[in-house]
Amino acid sequence: MTKLSEPKPMPIDEAIPALKDSLRKAGAAVLLAEPGAGKTTRAPLALLSEPWLEGQSVILLEPRRLAARSAAVYMAAQLGERVGETVGYRMRGESRVSRKTRITVVTEGILTRLLQQDPALLGTGLIIFDEFHERSLHADLGLALALQSRELLRDDLRLLIMSATLDAEPVARLLGDAPVVQSRGRMYPVETLYLPQAPAAKEPLETVVERAVRRALAAHDGSLLVFLPGAREISRVESLLAGSPLPEGVLLTPLYGALPQEAQRRAIEPAPAGRRKVVLATSIAESSLTVDGVTVVIDSGLRRTTLFSPRTGMNRLVTVRAARDSADQRRGRAGRTAPGVCYRLWSEAEDRALPARTPPEILEADLAPLALELAAWGAGSPDELAWLDAPPPAPYASAVLLLQQLGALDAAGRITGHGRQMAALGLHPRLAHMLLRARELGLAEPACALAALLEERDLLKGAAGRDGDLRRRLALVLDAAKGARGAGSALEADPAALQRVQQLRRQWEARLLELDQPANEAAAEGLAAPPSAQAPAPGTLPPQTPPTQAPPAQTPPAQALSTQAPTAPQPRADLDPQQPDRYCGLLVSFAYPDRIAMRRPDGRYLLRSGRGAVLPMKESLGAAAFLAIADVDDEGAEGRILLAAPLDETDLYRYYGKEIAEERSAAWDDASGAVRARIRQTFGAIVLKEQPDPQPGPEQITRALLDAVIVKGVGILPWTDRARMLQERLLFLHRLDERWPDVSDETLAATAESWLAPYLSGVRKRSDLQALSLYGILENLLDWPLRQVLNAEAPTHLLVPSGSKIQVHYDGPQAPYAAVRLQEVFGMMETPRIGFGRVAITLHLLSPASRPVQVTADLRSFWETTYFEVKKDLKGRYPKHYWPDDPMEATATRKVRPDGQR
Repeated sequence: MTKLSEPKPMPIDEAIPALKDSLRKAGAAVLLAEPGAGKTTRAPLALLSEPWLEGQSVILLEPRRLAARSAAVYMAAQLGERVGETVGYRMRGESRVSRKTRITVVTEGILTRLLQQDPALLGTGLIIFDEFHERSLHADLGLALALQSRELLRDDLRLLIMSATLDAEPVARLLGDAPVVQSRGRMYPVETLYLPQAPAAKEPLETVVERAVRRALAAHDGSLLVFLPGAREISRVESLLAGSPLPEGVLLTPLYGALPQEAQRRAIEPAPAGRRKVVLATSIAESSLTVDGVTVVIDSGLRRTTLFSPRTGMNRLVTVRAARDSADQRRGRAGRTAPGVCYRLWSEAEDRALPARTPPEILEADLAPLALELAAWGAGSPDELAWLDAPPPAPYASAVLLLQQLGALDAAGRITGHGRQMAALGLHPRLAHMLLRARELGLAEPACALAALLEERDLLKGAAGRDGDLRRRLALVLDAAKGARGAGSALEADPAALQRVQQLRRQWEARLLELDQPANEAAAEGLAAPPSAQAPAPGTLPPQTPPTQAPPAQTPPAQALSTQAPTAPQPRADLDPQQPDRYCGLLVSFAYPDRIAMRRPDGRYLLRSGRGAVLPMKESLGAAAFLAIADVDDEGAEGRILLAAPLDETDLYRYYGKEIAEERSAAWDDASGAVRARIRQTFGAIVLKEQPDPQPGPEQITRALLDAVIVKGVGILPWTDRARMLQERLLFLHRLDERWPDVSDETLAATAESWLAPYLSGVRKRSDLQALSLYGILENLLDWPLRQVLNAEAPTHLLVPSGSKIQVHYDGPQAPYAAVRLQEVFGMMETPRIGFGRVAITLHLLSPASRPVQVTADLRSFWETTYFEVKKDLKGRYPKHYWPDDPMEATATRKVRPDGQR
C-alpha cells in the first residue's frame, strides 16, 4: 500500500503505542477516546502492521451505514487508494471489497452473518467494535458470539472495544479484565450553553429549534449541526427556516438514515467556499461521523426509540429524553475541526437530572431476531454465552414462542430446517418466514416487494399515506417494478422511498434465488460483491427446503365446523402475482400470524391475541371481515391500526385450520330454565363461528349444571324444608365433631362435583332438577355408623312430658331450640341435652295462646326461681288453666287442665 503525505496529528496518536501493547499481550482492549480524537479511522490503520496481524484481516464494526461508508472512504483516501482495495466495506445490499482487502468496515448485521457462516472467522485477526456505547442489539450479539468463538475455537482472535462515553469497567471485565487505554483531550474546546429555563410545555419543538438556529447563525461563524428526534421534526424545522429569510450563504441540508446516499453525502461534505450549512440530523450524526465545517451544535435533547412489549408482541415508537452519554457525544461534534459551541435546549437543572446512559437495545427491543441467531449458532439458551446485559427472560420467552409459531424452532427450542433458511435470509424472522411461505405459493416476487415495503418508511405522502391499506402500496411497487402505470401509480408517492423499496425488493429476490442454488458466495445479508472484486467466503449454509405434503383436495368452506390440519401450501393458480388485492392479506398474515383480527359488530377489531384495535379513519379497510395487521401501535386500551390488508376467510381456514379450535360448551340458562349447549370455533381470542349443539355429551351437561351451582350457589337446587333441616342438623354435629360432613351452602357449592355429579345423569332442565331428592343426596353423605347416631344426637323432635313431639330447630343464634307451651313440660326437671350430651336445647316456653313467656336453657333453675313470677301473671290472664304450686311434681298437659283436676 502507498501512503499519501503524513496526516496531521490527532489526539489518538499518543494512545496508539499503549493500544498495540495491550492487544499484543492481552489479546483484548478497551479504548476510550473523546469525540474528535480520530479513533475510528486512525486505530485500524495503525494496527494493520502489527506482527500478529500478518496475513490476517481486520473487521471494523460500525453501528450505522453512513458512518461505515464514510470511515472506509476516509481510510482508503489516507492510503491513496480506492475503496475496495486495502480498505473496503460491507453492508446490506452494498459491498466494496476485494482479495486485497484487509480492513473491512461492516454494519452490525454483517458481523453476525460472518460468524454464523464461519464461527472461527479464519483469516480474521482482529474485530473492532466502534462506538460500543450505543449498545445496539447486533453489537451485543456480535460480541457475545465473538467471545465464545475466541474461547472455543480461536484463542488468537483479538477484540477491541472503542467508545467516547462508555463505562469501561464492565466491558473490560467481560473481556477477561482487558486493559483500558485512554486517549485524553478533545481536538478543540467546546463551550456549552443552556437555556435559562425549559421551554413552555405547549411550545412546539420546531419553534424552539428555529429560534435557536437563528440565534446561533447570528452569533457564530461556521456550520450548524442540529440534533432532532426524527425525520418528521426535521421536515417541520426545515419548513420554518425556509419560510423566512436566512443569512446570505446558508444552506439547509437534512440528514437521516432514509435519505438517498447522495443526499447524505451532501450533508456531510464541506460547504462550498463562502457558504455554510445548517445540517438537520437525527442521531445518525452522533457518532463516528464528521460533518465538515461544523462549529455549532444545537441539541434538542430528544431521541426516538422503539420499545417492545412482550405482553402484546407489539413495538411502540416513542420520543424520550436523551441520556448524558448521548448528549456528550452530540456536544463533541462541535469540536471536530475547530473550537465550537453547543446549545442545549434545556436548563442546567434539567441537565443534572439526565440519566447517565442510554438503555441498551437488548433490554427494550424485539428479541425474535436474537433468539433465531442464537438457535442457528447452536445455543440452547442465552445463558450459554457471556453478555454485558443478558436478554431479559420475558421478552426472550415471547420471542421463542413467536419463532415456534413461525416454524423456525421446534417444541424443544431447537432450530428447524425452515428456521435455518429464515436465518440465512438475513431479515427479521417474521418477514423471512413470509418470503419462504410465499415462494411455495408462487408469490415470491410480490412477497419480496411487501417485505421491502414493511422494512422501509412509508412511501406514500399526504392524505394517501393516512390510509393504512397495504394493497395500494404493494400495487404501486409492482407497477413500478414492471414499468407500468396502474391504479397504484396514481397515488402520491415519495420517489426516493420508492427507489429504496425497489432496491430492497431486488435484494430479497436475489437472496431467495441463492437459497435454491449451490452455495457459493455468502448466503447472508450484505455479503454479495461483484465477482471480480470479492474473495470466496469462508463458509456457507446449504439450502434446505421444508418438507411439503400434497395439496388439500378441497378448501374447507368458511362455514364448515372443521379443525382439519392444513397441508403445506403449493403454487396456486387462483393467486395471480399481479393481483395483490387477492393475496396481500395472506402474505401479511404469514409474517404477523398473531395480528390476524376479526371485525366486531361496532366496526372495531379484535386481534387473535385478545387485544383490541381500531382503524384511525374511515378507509378502504373498514368493511373487511378479517384483517392481517402489519403495523399497530401499542398505546391506550386499543391499538391504532397503521398498516393492514384484508384476509380472505377461506384462506384463514385453509392455512390456519390446524390452529382453529373447536370448542363444545354448555351452560345453564336462567331464562329458559335449561342447559343450552353450543359449538364454537375459536382462533385464539377470536370466535369465528358459534351455533347450537344439537347433541351435547352427558359430561358437558353435567359440567354446565355443576358450574351453575358453583357460580350461582346451591340455592338453585330443589330444597325442601326436610332437606334444609337435615342440612342444619348435620352442620350442628359438624361444629361438634369434624367427622361429620360440612354441608354449608358455600362448601356444597365448592364441592358440587364430588357429591352432586353422580345424581345429574339425565338432568337437563328445571323440571329434571326439581325431581332430585336433596334429602336423600345429603343423607348419602353419611356412612352407616353416622346414620345410626344422627337421630339420637341431632333429633328432629323432642318428646315432652305431655306426650307431644316438639320440633327441634337448628337455625338461629340460640340453636338448637324448641318452642313448647309451659304446661306441657310440667314435671320435666332437667333441660334435655343432645350432641353427645354437650349441648342443652334452649326452650322457648309459651303461654296457652302460644306466646313466648320465657326462654331458658336451665329448666330446673326456672322452676325454682322465675316460674312463680310467671305463674302469677299467667294465672291472672288464663284463670281457667292449671297453674300448680310445684311444677316439678305436677302433671303435664296439652289441655286446659289435666284430667281429674279442677
